Amino acid sequence: MLTTKHAALQRRAFLRHIAVGGLAVSSFNTPGKAAGKILPVIKIGDKSVTRLIAGSNPIGGWSHSTVMMDQLMRGYFTTERTIEFILHCEEYGINTLQIGYSPKTRDALLGARDRGSKIQWICLTSGEDDTVWKEILALKPIAMSHHGEVTDQMFKSGNHPKIRDFLKKVHDRGLLAGMSTHHPDNLARAEDADWETDFYMACFYNKNFDRNEVRAKLGDVPVDELYLEGHPQVMTRRMQQIKKPCLGFKILAAGRLCKNRAMVEKAFAFAFSSIKPRDAVIVGMFPILSDQVQEDADFARKYGTST
Repeated sequence: MLTTKHAALQRRAFLRHIAVGGLAVSSFNTPGKAAGKILPVIKIGDKSVTRLIAGSNPIGGWSHSTVMMDQLMRGYFTTERTIEFILHCEEYGINTLQIGYSPKTRDALLGARDRGSKIQWICLTSGEDDTVWKEILALKPIAMSHHGEVTDQMFKSGNHPKIRDFLKKVHDRGLLAGMSTHHPDNLARAEDADWETDFYMACFYNKNFDRNEVRAKLGDVPVDELYLEGHPQVMTRRMQQIKKPCLGFKILAAGRLCKNRAMVEKAFAFAFSSIKPRDAVIVGMFPILSDQVQEDADFARKYGTST
């Protein structure tokens, strides 16, 4: 039986192994395989955005499952691998990346652009200080979206007017402005108040549940995030009622619907059949064991093409 010290040493060795490519089974060395085949697009303002947008959680190490998975993701997505990932997304027709600002984001975007990338960047942020804003703007995003976790907290605490101030600030910088949320009612409140949004980001699962409400219904609460089967139907019905483009995210329940290819395909089919033709999905991809970029692009092309 391993001691705690030996177990910790093995975990660190495992992560170092990943960092140098030890578990990088999938390969991005497939040039030209899908060159020129852009995915179906929607319009957000004057920008053409593919209906499959590359998400950021695996890159940032936010698995929404376990700390070990967070570490695994961060160990895999070095700056160099993030650059390769961006280029690979474009190879398979994805023209937009949604990710928050960080030094790795900066270095990966600049590195990809040095290699010819034209990827469009939607910056997810909660309204940083002026110094960070300057760094973000220097990287020329096409849009900035208010972070969903902060959005939900602000609506709950009554500080949501600050979100509108954020939207105005983004527009003053000449960018498209969006708001992300996990709660369908927050979409309705922003729309009913005629906020200056160009788009919304809408989580398929309202994981930011009210613990008191859940305890009242179930007599107990889960130890971590809650993903209920009926949540996607509730959010997509709300998205259908919103005229502006909505970008659905966590369509795979943060990896919980990825047990096999059939399950993933079913989730993509549901998502595209349940959202508006002017909507898109954001999907985080972790191509450590298979080429999820190619797989997800194939599903988006199959189910996201309007007929």
